[in-house]
Amino acid sequence: MNQIWPPHDDPNSFPEGNEPYWNQTLETMDPIRREQEVILPKLRNQLAYAFEHSPFYRRKWSRAGLKPAEVTSFQDFQQLPFVTKQDIREDQEETPPFGSNLCVDPGRIGRIHGTSGTTGRPTAFGVSSGDMQRIAAAHARIMWSFGIRPGDVLFIASFFSLYWGSWGALAGAERLGAAAFPFGAGVPGQTERALHWIREVRPTVFYGTPSYSLYLAELARQQGLDPKRDFNFRILFFSGEPGAGVPATKKRIEDTYGGICVDSGSTGEMAPWMSNSECDCRTGIHLWQDIVYTEILDPDTFKPVPAGREGALVYTHLERDSQPMIRFWSGDIARWDDSPCPCGRTYPRLPRGIYGRTDDMLIIRGENVYPSAIEDCIRSFDVLGDEYRIVVQRTKDLDELIVQVEHLPDCDPSRLPEVQARLGQAMKTKGLRATVEIMGPNSFERSEFKAKRVIDKRQ
Repeated sequence: MNQIWPPHDDPNSFPEGNEPYWNQTLETMDPIRREQEVILPKLRNQLAYAFEHSPFYRRKWSRAGLKPAEVTSFQDFQQLPFVTKQDIREDQEETPPFGSNLCVDPGRIGRIHGTSGTTGRPTAFGVSSGDMQRIAAAHARIMWSFGIRPGDVLFIASFFSLYWGSWGALAGAERLGAAAFPFGAGVPGQTERALHWIREVRPTVFYGTPSYSLYLAELARQQGLDPKRDFNFRILFFSGEPGAGVPATKKRIEDTYGGICVDSGSTGEMAPWMSNSECDCRTGIHLWQDIVYTEILDPDTFKPVPAGREGALVYTHLERDSQPMIRFWSGDIARWDDSPCPCGRTYPRLPRGIYGRTDDMLIIRGENVYPSAIEDCIRSFDVLGDEYRIVVQRTKDLDELIVQVEHLPDCDPSRLPEVQARLGQAMKTKGLRATVEIMGPNSFERSEFKAKRVIDKRQ
């Protein structure tokens, strides 16, 4: 298959309105053929380009005694060293603001994004205009897979800031031909105004975090509104938190709004972040391997894990000319599957989505605990609210896990001891030993972005 690298998107190219695929040939291709005819050539082109234009990679690969020309297979590729967030931060400290991995002239930068720096030095991303077009095309293709079409109205209910998520959704909607409603979040009183605008404009698609969608629904009910009856969302897609991939949370969102809940997202370094996304069948996140190549590796041996096993996700851009990430160690944890999806796409899938990150995982008395497992237990109880807190503390040299949850205002207080016991038992069946505390409604602060629910007092 002949390829131009990096690919050029024709902005006038659209599938037919009833066509389920944006690019049927690529999306339904035999996986082995796609690896050899599409992914490997793009990978080799990306490596050659990075070696020529990025002092960062020339140093890193030369120290490892490797040259891109020697990479002729995926096995060869696995010999290249990983890139970590710390590598990027240190490089940008030495060569501010974008580091030595900016592969284009600064005059070609079309967009600047970055991280918040809450866990270290903020990271800056200089993105070329060409890359922005490719990111928009990738997002449009993926958004098409979960049912967005021209004529839809996309309500973007997330921050417009350095954070990539909102901008990627906006770019994808515009390329796809849907109407974008960049409402945003974070301004005082914005959520109350959102209720007015949603009823006024009747958007058909919602984008934000799972936490914010549930907070919005809670506020709507307080004003006598029913999100399923009074809103018009048929698709709700999410990133920023693992909630949309948590079965009980997915069900709660779909029951609340009457639309489908779609899980998507990877990490800010890997825009197009939506290259991990479900289709409208919602059988787990597809890894769109011909856009961003993803390896699933054993975190101890760094070897690929077979289908059905859990591993750490390592990402590589295949279409970036400005600041490519090659073998980026994300810390994402997931279990992968290669069984067929009803949609007909032949990409590997993450049936449970990305349910944790190595930096989110809690180690309690020697056991690995992912907050998403606790969330799944909580959200399966219809008398409990959407907010909760996970508190870890150390008492007499032993770690203690405390799960605090709110009950709904109309919950009969006499039921609370039974609910408390059942929730404790539900977590025990998942291997989680926790003390359950049931709190009154509105005990916890609500978030318009990523909810901070884990309080580790051992630090």
